Amino acid sequence: MRQFTANYLEHARAGLWEDSRAALKPLNLNSRAHILDVGAGSGELSTVLRAESNAPVTCMDADKSLLKTTASKSMLTPVLGDAYQLPFKQNSFELVICQALLVNLQDPAHALRQFADISIDHVAAIEPDNRAVNVASTVESEVSVEHRARTAYIAGVETDITLGSQLTDLFNATGLQSVNTRTQYHYKVIEPPYSETEFNAAARKASGQAISEKKRELQRVLSVNSYDQLRNDWRAMGREVVNQMQSDSYRRTEVVPYTVAVGTVSEDI
Repeated sequence: MRQFTANYLEHARAGLWEDSRAALKPLNLNSRAHILDVGAGSGELSTVLRAESNAPVTCMDADKSLLKTTASKSMLTPVLGDAYQLPFKQNSFELVICQALLVNLQDPAHALRQFADISIDHVAAIEPDNRAVNVASTVESEVSVEHRARTAYIAGVETDITLGSQLTDLFNATGLQSVNTRTQYHYKVIEPPYSETEFNAAARKASGQAISEKKRELQRVLSVNSYDQLRNDWRAMGREVVNQMQSDSYRRTEVVPYTVAVGTVSEDI
């Protein structure tokens, strides 16, 4: 499974649940007595679950460093554990949930079966469809270059990062019943005044670092020449982003669709 830093997780999920939490309604959070957030990271979703339910939330993750961040947040209980081998007894929670976890697992169905084994009532997942990401930018080349990179990365990465669009089928195949889904759109807007994080992201584009970090996945599907061309085009695009930011003219909007799925645990699972 890919590893992420607390800073990355905070930036990547920032604003996901700020404007509306209507997509969480099928989870019936206000009726839950105890919730488990699997792959909780630094607690972004756990904090929302706690606020919406007022129930104790157990935050499980395989990364000790991320759990240190979670431990500093009120009313969240951090637990070290693996999504494939949950360290809990059967029927320990009323709701077992994850956010952007299954897209990083090679066997998401196995993880869901583990969730169902320790849940009394329901299992839920909130997962993105990275194939359906929509980008608008004042840098003319940014949309097309990012689309090329995203398409190649989706083909080369070893997990299904488009899983959000397939959650209903996955839940049904796992034996979960009465599956209910909703869509939450994550809007990410970059506009003046720019934050330090946004300036750093632009610098990473201009240097090619953002592409170099995905070199292994990209070169599974791209030839050496195609990869080099993509990286060159990416850097040129990044330099234009930096130029526009220096004149406060850069604007970018990205929309990522997340599917929120919840299913009832069956005795047959």
